[in-house]
Order: sequence, then C-alpha cells, then structure tokens
Amino acid sequence: MMAEKVSREDKIINVQGMTCEHCVKHVTKALEKLPSVERVQVSLENSQATFNYNPSQVTLADIRAVIEDAGYSMDNAENVPANKDSSSTAPVDKEIESAVTTVSSKQQQLFKISGMTCANCALTIEKGLKKMPGVKTAAVNFASEKLSIDIDPSVVKEEEILAKIKDLGYGASTDGNEGKQQFKVSGMTCANCALTIEKKLKGTPGVQHAAVNFATETVTVEFDPAATNMGEIYDQVRDAGYIPLDNKADNQEDQTAIKQRNWLIFSAALALPIIPLMYLPMSKTQIYSMLILATIVQFTAGWTFYRGAYHSLKNHSSNMDVLVALGITASYGYSLMTTFPNIFFTGPTFFDTSALLIVFVRFGKYLEAKAKGRAGQVLKRLLELQADKARLLINGEEKEVAASDVKIGDIVIVKPGEKIPVDGDIIEGQASIDEAMVTGESIPIDKGVGDPVIGATINRSGSIKVKTSKTGKDTMLSGIIKMVEDAQGVKPPIQRLADTISNYFVPTVVAISVITFLIWYFALHSTFVFAFTAAIAVLVIACPCALGLATPTAIMVGSGVGLNRGILFKSAAVLESIAHLQAIGFDKTGTLTKGAPEVTDIIPYASLNRKEVLTITAAGENPSIHPLAQAVVSQAKKENLQIQGVSNYREESGYGVVCTYEGKSLLIGNIKLMQKYDVDVQETEQDFQSLAEAGKTTSFIALDGRVIGLLALADVLKESTKEAIARLQKLGLKTFMITGDNKKVANVVGQEVGIDEIIAEILPQDKINIIKKYQAQGLKVAMVGDGINDAPALAQADIGIAIGSGTDVAKETGDIVLVRNDLLDVERAIRLGRKTLRKIKQNLFWALIYNAIGIPIAAGALYPLTGKLLPPEWAGLAMAFSSVSVVTSSLLLRSYDRKLVN
Repeated sequence: MMAEKVSREDKIINVQGMTCEHCVKHVTKALEKLPSVERVQVSLENSQATFNYNPSQVTLADIRAVIEDAGYSMDNAENVPANKDSSSTAPVDKEIESAVTTVSSKQQQLFKISGMTCANCALTIEKGLKKMPGVKTAAVNFASEKLSIDIDPSVVKEEEILAKIKDLGYGASTDGNEGKQQFKVSGMTCANCALTIEKKLKGTPGVQHAAVNFATETVTVEFDPAATNMGEIYDQVRDAGYIPLDNKADNQEDQTAIKQRNWLIFSAALALPIIPLMYLPMSKTQIYSMLILATIVQFTAGWTFYRGAYHSLKNHSSNMDVLVALGITASYGYSLMTTFPNIFFTGPTFFDTSALLIVFVRFGKYLEAKAKGRAGQVLKRLLELQADKARLLINGEEKEVAASDVKIGDIVIVKPGEKIPVDGDIIEGQASIDEAMVTGESIPIDKGVGDPVIGATINRSGSIKVKTSKTGKDTMLSGIIKMVEDAQGVKPPIQRLADTISNYFVPTVVAISVITFLIWYFALHSTFVFAFTAAIAVLVIACPCALGLATPTAIMVGSGVGLNRGILFKSAAVLESIAHLQAIGFDKTGTLTKGAPEVTDIIPYASLNRKEVLTITAAGENPSIHPLAQAVVSQAKKENLQIQGVSNYREESGYGVVCTYEGKSLLIGNIKLMQKYDVDVQETEQDFQSLAEAGKTTSFIALDGRVIGLLALADVLKESTKEAIARLQKLGLKTFMITGDNKKVANVVGQEVGIDEIIAEILPQDKINIIKKYQAQGLKVAMVGDGINDAPALAQADIGIAIGSGTDVAKETGDIVLVRNDLLDVERAIRLGRKTLRKIKQNLFWALIYNAIGIPIAAGALYPLTGKLLPPEWAGLAMAFSSVSVVTSSLLLRSYDRKLVN
C-alpha cells in the first residue's frame, strides 16, 4: 500500500467533444471505472479532466481508450489549459503550440498619455521611442491619447522606455494594478502637447511606457512601482506644464468642457467691450482701458498657449500653441508699443485682435472638448456597466459586499432586476438574462443550472445562485474594455500620411507667415500694419489639430459602433485593414455549423408516422448520456412529446441501445446491431444510403424485431450561415472552407451554403499553408474560427476573426472577436471597416483642403478681388472650427449603427 501511495500522480488531460453536463457525467463515469483512478473532476468549460491515479496500474493508452469508447477524444497536451477543438480531433502539435506561444508572448503595452495638444506631440513621442533598440513599433493615438508599443524584452527594459518618455516631456499612466495606471490631464491644446508629455515621462526613472491621447485627454503609463510612484509621475506632468487629474473624479470629460466654457465666458466678458471702444473717438482713457482689458485676457485666458508653446519648444518640437502664441504676442506686443508712442512709435492698436483671437480659440477648445467627450462615451458607458455591489452567500446568510471583494468560488445571489456582479455559472434557479449590453442581443436569454452568466448583464426574472468563475480583469466585460482601449490606442497605417504632414506643418506655417509679411511689405510696398495683419492671420488660421484628429476620432467612433453590435476590434489597424479584404476562410464545426448534433431526418416505416417514431426513439435514448442520444431527447422535448420509460436498458458498445418498450424489444443503433439481432433492413437500404451520402449519422430503430424507422443526426448549419456567405460574396470576397472533417461531409456543407472552395481532411498545421497559398496569390485573407486548432491560421491570416463562443486561445489569437456568435457579424464588420476608412479619408481630405485654402486666403490671395484681408480674429475662429468639424464628421459615423442591424 505504501508503494502505491508513493507512486500515485495527479493528471490533467484534454477531452474533446463534450457539449453538455451529460457529457461531463459520461466522461467521469468512464474514468472512474479504471483501476486506481480517484478524485475525478471534469470541466466542460475548459474541456479538461483532472484525476489521481497509479501509473503502474493504468497507462495513458488505457485512459485514451476509455475516453474514445465513451465517444470523445483526448489530445496529447498535459497540464495545459485545454479548449474544445471545433474542427478536428487531431492532437495539438508543436506548430500549433508555437503559433499560440508566439501570440501570447507578444510584448504589447498600452498607455494613456497626458500633455498633448496636437498631432505633432504624438509624433514627437513616436520618433523618440522608435529610435530605441528593441522597440519594434510605437504608435500614439492623438484622439484617444493612447500609446501602443511593441518591445523585445530581451533588448530593452521597461525602465528604459519609461525614462525615455520622461525625457520627451510628457505624462502617462495605465489601468493595471501592477504599475500600470491611466489618468486624465488638463492643459493640452494640440497633438504636440501629447508628444511633449510623453517625452517627459519616458525620461522618468522607473517609467517603462507612456502614451497620450489628445482627444480624450488621458495618459497611460506603465512603471516599476519599486522605482517610482504616481505622485512622482504627476509631478513630472506638472513640470511639463500640464495638470494631472485623479482618475477617480467623476465625469472628467464634462468637467473639462465646463472648465473650457468658464474660461470662454471670462475671456469674452473682458474682450467684447474692446470692440466698441475701437470705433469710438480715441482718447487716452479708451486706449488705457483697452490695454487693461486686453492684458488681463492675454495673461489669464491666453496663458495656456504660452505655457504649451514653452514646453513644446523646450522639447525641440512645435505645436498649435506655438502658432497661437506667436499670433497673440505679435498683435498684443505691437499694440502695447503703439500705446506709448513717446517711448516706441506711432501706429494703430490691435488689442481687439489679440483678445478676440483668444476668445475664438477658447470657443473652439470648448466645442472640441464637448465633441471629444462624445467620441469617447462608449468606453465610459462600458465602465459604468460594472456592478458595484454583490449579495454574497456566507454560511447560508446573505451579505451585501462590494463586487470587487467577490472571489472565485464564492456564491452570489442575484434577484430579479439586479445586475449580475461577476462571471460565473448558475448552480440554483432559473432566470431570463438580458445580455444586450455585452452581446448587442435585445431578446433576454433563458438560463438555468449549469449555464454560464456574464458580469454586468441584468437578471430580468427569477432568483438565481451563481458560483463565481472569473473576477477582476479576467471577466468578459474587463476583456471587452481592454479590447476597446487597445483598438483606440493603436494607430492605423493611414495615419502615417497625416503624421508626415504634421511633422513639418508648424515650421512651414511660420515660414509662410514670414514670407507673407516680406512679400506684402517689401515686394508689394504695403503698409507695415497691412503686412503684419496678413502674417498674423496665416499663423492663426493654420490647424495641425484637424489632421491629428481626422483618423483617431473616426477609429474611436467606428470601434464604438462595432462594440454596440457585439463586434470587437482589437486595434485601429484592424478596423482599417478589414476594409481591404479579398478572401475569407471558415472553419466548419462550430463556425459554419452549430458544433452540436441535431436531428435532421426521421423516416418512418411499418405504418407509423414521424412523431410516433420520434416518441419511441426518445424513450429508448433517454437513459443515455451520449450527445447523439441527448440530441434525440432534446428534439422530442422541443415537439412537446411525452417521453415514456423503458426497462432492461443496456448500451452495447460499438452497436447501440437495447431495451424493452411497452413489453416489446426496442433496438436503436447501427446496421451491425440490426445484423446481430437478425433484423431485416432491406426495406430501408435506399433511404439509408441517401442519408449516408449526405454525411449524416444514421440510426436504425427496430421494435419487436421489425424496423420502424431511420433517424439521422448531423451538425447542422447556423441559421445565419447561408445568408452570411451570400452577403460576403456580394461584397466581392472569395470564400473558402478549411476543415479536418471528411470530404463527403465537408462537400455537403460547402455546397449547401454555396461556398466557393472546399478544402477538407486538413490537419491543423496545414491550415496555415492554405492561408499562405491565398496570400501568395496577392490576396488579403481573413480566417474565421473558434477552436484551438484554428489559432495558427488565425495568426497567419491578415485578419483573424474569432467566434465569441469559441476557445480562449482562438479569441486571444484573433484580431476581431464576434461576441454574439453570429456569422452575419463578419459581413457587418467588413462593411463597418469600409465605412470607417471612407470617413477617415473624408476627414483627412477636408483637413488638408481647409489648410490648403485657408492659409492662402489668410495671406491675402483674395485681396485683389475683395480689397480686404481676413481679420486675424476671424482666422482664429476658422482654425477652431476646423478641429470641431472633423470631430463632428466622425461622430456622424454613429448613425451607421442602425444600418448594421440589417
């Protein structure tokens, strides 16, 4: 006995093919029959079986044999979280493990950046990071104020990255608990402010990563808690000239807009009285009154532009603040000197120009703050979905606790009308669950014991007890939030055009302003005031912000629209790339089909009708826990048939079921069972062959020695499969199916849905080669799958699309996750990608056209026709509205949500 105890081992095996709790019981019983096997625990969710055994008494071959005899399969992976294989029972080989490992080891980090004011700030951060050895990619999203960076951890350390961010002069934070924080920052005026903050933080010791999103005014920072803390990071942000805001404050977007509104009211109240004073007969009192009012506006409401310009120039970059600061300083400075002609020189005053310029730019910033808040509302709504409280069951008593205090394994009670606080499984009761906020499905779903529930969904009816399976960052809602943040934090390829232009924008505008002055004053011999006015107008009408906001705001809104439909884009690049797809491949089982057997045909004989045959068959199959048997029972229940009891029930392995029904012998099984009991099947041969050729699993039903019917089962198509394939073909995409199933079944399924090409009997590692074959033809290829064996193909494809009901590995590898398990969402995702890309191009076009037309007009190109110059204050207002118009244009994408319903 002692020797056996010493040699006992705990074992974890991956069991494929389980579809319900009956399967779990069947596998458990099969394992418990083996010698020395004890403490068997089978998990349907993870497709795993855990047990303790003596290797000297039972081998893995024995274990595999009983699993296969029970109707399931076992792969070779041990002590690794397993997932259901949707298309093949082949073992998970090294190539699959390598593909999955490659995905999971990818060192991608996301940060919130503070201090950006325009697109140039984002470029400053990117350029600084990309020069570092070991940094593969770095992308700053100006609108969402996020930085996404891929690094080689063996070459560059996080501390070095954070030090670089600090040196660049920006602030950052992340949302994680382990040295990753995200916080708001006020004071940014354009994208270059974001780059300045990133610079600052990347140079801070202990800071590993920093990213700023100008549109949402948020900073993401990753840091080593042992080297620095949030207090020091906040200090660095302040040193860069910006104000960090605690993330715990509510409605920061609203507060930012309110703050901008208050500054607007203050500056307008002081600046507007200057206008009538300019047109009254000039006196010393009037001039000094205008000086006092303009000075107050200049160094209160206008101080933010000086501060932003200082920090931008300090970091060897230039942003919108530089342009505005130059414009208001030139007009105010000239007016100040002409106010004291005895000291300087005589000339007109421009106090109204500088003061109104500040008012109009402030007005634009207020509108921009309101618009950016609306663009980022999707993520805010997601965060608000999380439950605050939970009813914890402790020793039979209810106790209300914070939802964050619930641990895995705890039992929580959810009553009608309450939010489900955690991800878990129902262990008692039945309820109708509203999952619209997560899946986009408006109809509540009835759930009972054994069914999983998602945290933040709503219990519409019935009281249930839920056993917690996931908490914190592991919950589905947290995963969705993370995906949305990632999507908004990564820069798509099309943004490179805007970045290239923004990089040279401010210096070019300053040069054009100087040239404008020189041409009017020296070449055309205009007055100093005339040339000076034109130069100022050029400075303040130019808008790098419009270019910086064109792409990220469209991405933010587009990804939000997708989220509302249960389509999760993992990055902005995916949202753009999906618009260019030319071919799309599908796994079969669990993707095109439901992944579980259903009754498809019932052919009655011996003067019986269909319902009578189904009633008798269901009675015989009811005691069995085999998936095929339970599919028959399920069909009978759907048709509200009464299932009677049987006696003398026994299962004959490899043959079928033998029992007694109403005193008569009942046989349900294959042709070998019929032959064993000498049942004549000649009458059924033609029907049987027809069903077999269709790839269906067919059972003979014999009562009292005579065949009374044939019953066929198959893994049937999802309701939306045919329409989805037709829609994709209508979009001009080539469709193909890759499956490990036999060719006969694959051809039947492929022909039924109308797919262009069918590739069957493919091993998991060969799926990659099929994807590569299409890519070698120059096609942009997507792959849709749900199983662990699909992971390599999802990773190889240009776009990997994972079914939401599939395995964690597939969802981790895919670029897009379809939460609702609806294939029509594949076509909707492509349509949304194309619409978003068109919106991005439209935004970039108008941003470029605005500057291309506005700058020459400000320089006086229309003066020969109109005889007038564009006043600098109106140029400033035009500049402000250009940013607002781009954000507003992106917000129009929200209306596309209604078109995705169809």
